[in-house]
Formats: sequence, C-alpha cells, structure tokens
Amino acid sequence: MSLWLLFFSAFISSTLFPGGSEAVLAYLSSDTAQSLFLLVLVATLGNTLGGMSSWLVGRLISIRYPTTRLDKPSQQQAVERLQKYGSPVLLLSWLPVIGDPLCVAAGWLRIHWLWSLLFIAVGKCLRYVVVVYLVM
Repeated sequence: MSLWLLFFSAFISSTLFPGGSEAVLAYLSSDTAQSLFLLVLVATLGNTLGGMSSWLVGRLISIRYPTTRLDKPSQQQAVERLQKYGSPVLLLSWLPVIGDPLCVAAGWLRIHWLWSLLFIAVGKCLRYVVVVYLVM
C-alpha cells in the first residue's frame, strides 16, 4: 500500500497539480523496511510518468497551436532558447514552478519522446536520491 501511495504522490507532483512526493519518500525511507532502491525507483517511475503526461499535453497543444503562430518577440525568443538547449534542459524538470511547464514545452516543441523520457527520468531520479541521502 505504501508503494502505491508513493507512486501516486510522485505522479501527481509531476503534473501541473501540487503534491508532496518528497515528504512521502522521506517518511517511507526513514520509517519502513522497504528497500531504498525500490522506494527511489517507484518515486522516479511515478514522477517520470507524470512528466511524460505533461509532455503529451504539450504535444496535443502543438496540433492546435503550432509554434509558427507565435507573433510576440518574447514568445519567439523563449522558443528559440528551448530549441537551442533541446532535451537536456529536461534534466531540470524536477524544479518547482518551472519543471512542469518545461515538460509541456518539450511536447509542444515536439522534442522526441524518447529523449524527453530519458532526461526527465534522470533528473527526477537524481532528486529522489538526494532526498533519501538527506534523510539517512
């Protein structure tokens, strides 16, 4: 039951809705007999799938509102910046406030799903490893 709670907390935390997956992970890693590796794996999986759901939302938005319809210079500059750095910028998808919009923007800019998945997963996994390390 606790692994499912961690998974859903991590998934919700990685969408545009707020969540507290770090607190759940910290509690479970200090209070349970579960393997730390398994806890980090479950949290990473949930959070990565949440990030990819945001990527999918962005991909669907791109069908209706392609980047060619942007007319403000600031909008074009933001798109150019994201395209310049590409998928590695998704390593920052774990950051509060900007992480979820980064995933949406990656889908909207049609950054390949496999590269997006890889960089989102690595960034989120590293965050959870740090959380567990700080608790121990």
